[in-house]
Amino acid sequence: MPKASSPKPDTIAAIATPHGRGGIGVVRVSGHGLASMACAVLGKAPVPRHATHTPFLDAQTHVIDQGIALFFPAPHSYTGEDVLELQGHGGTAVLQLVLQRCLELGARPAQPGEFTQRAFLNNKLDLAQAESVADLIAATTSQAARSAMRSLQGEFSQAVHRLVEGVVLLRMLVEALLDFPEEEIDAPDTIGRDAQLDTLRTELEKVLSLARQGSLLREGAQIVLVGQPNVGKSSLLNRLSGEDAALVSELPGTTRDLISRPIQIGGVPLHIIDTAGLRETVDTVEQMGVARAREAIQGADAILVLSDASHGITHDDQRILDSLPSDIPRLHVFNKVDLLGQQAHTESRNDEHHIYLSAKTGDGLELLRERLLLLLGWHQEAGVFMARERHIRALLGARDHLRLAAGEVGRAELCAEELRLAQEDLSSIAGEFSADDLLGEIFSRFCIGK
Repeated sequence: MPKASSPKPDTIAAIATPHGRGGIGVVRVSGHGLASMACAVLGKAPVPRHATHTPFLDAQTHVIDQGIALFFPAPHSYTGEDVLELQGHGGTAVLQLVLQRCLELGARPAQPGEFTQRAFLNNKLDLAQAESVADLIAATTSQAARSAMRSLQGEFSQAVHRLVEGVVLLRMLVEALLDFPEEEIDAPDTIGRDAQLDTLRTELEKVLSLARQGSLLREGAQIVLVGQPNVGKSSLLNRLSGEDAALVSELPGTTRDLISRPIQIGGVPLHIIDTAGLRETVDTVEQMGVARAREAIQGADAILVLSDASHGITHDDQRILDSLPSDIPRLHVFNKVDLLGQQAHTESRNDEHHIYLSAKTGDGLELLRERLLLLLGWHQEAGVFMARERHIRALLGARDHLRLAAGEVGRAELCAEELRLAQEDLSSIAGEFSADDLLGEIFSRFCIGK
């Protein structure tokens, strides 16, 4: 369906800075005809797009606060409406007083993400750019922040728009061929059609690869440590996280519950989860820990299987390996090489990589980090942009339709229909075809004031 209707012409206001004390605090207002509100709060007409140091006044013209006022008349503002920003001191009480004054003058409290939603509805941002605003705020690594900024600046949208334009041109050619009998179609026409389709499929694969990298930066990955008791899972968690997050003991069964710590490797955010040792036990609490471990394994993006290097893969280790989901990537890690007098190293067996390291000394940790990123499919590419699960689904859908279109080139009607569906999937990324409930879900996850 087309883009949703324009927002109601009411005025919204919110505190746009985090709750609590700070050096400055910002109250943001957006709507139509804000010049009169600005005059009432500031005691004078604001100069558009100029920073003005001025008091903020209550209804009795008493000074609530003083700070910087910025007024952006429509349409040259973030939301496309009149926008007033009042930058004062970052105290909870004083910001509430300034906000309350704006509400007294006719504004209503803004909903989460409503400022950015208005920017989207007023064609200041497309949907992919609007989503990247939240991604930039939520970024936990410098890589993720840079990728989100590339999306906010429109790099992702431009790549998708180029794909859409290519599909439209190809649809024009295919549908033009429908108007002619087969005997009147020249070979150059079909050669050109096939070449355009091949080019489109290649370009879409490039965009999909970059989007998958951006999705990993945004979502991160859940890495679960599994193995028998006392093989060093907790020690490895502590080494990777750089803190004593888990108790380490010679006694088996020390870890009874899941322990999770966020880390980053090469700018990629990961969540490392230490689990109870997987073994048969009569201890009720330990049984609960084992059950939670198996539940965490089901939701993992990758599994690190730890074994004792001095024992190799034992019968109990093999039992654990056989119980793991076959569709989740795994990496074999053999710990405690320091006790064997060995250096950290890697070995390849039956197309599987085994890493030998010492969680106690840290020898081999870099080998583990590099191999873990490869296991997750991360490969550093220039121009990675932030992407969400819905973007990946749309790109995969478009890829499937282009593949089907290539298989139906002999039947132009079916080929044209597959191209139309591919275009619809791609257009949904920028919000050209978006249901209202999808928009509500997206913007409800924003913070108030953004």
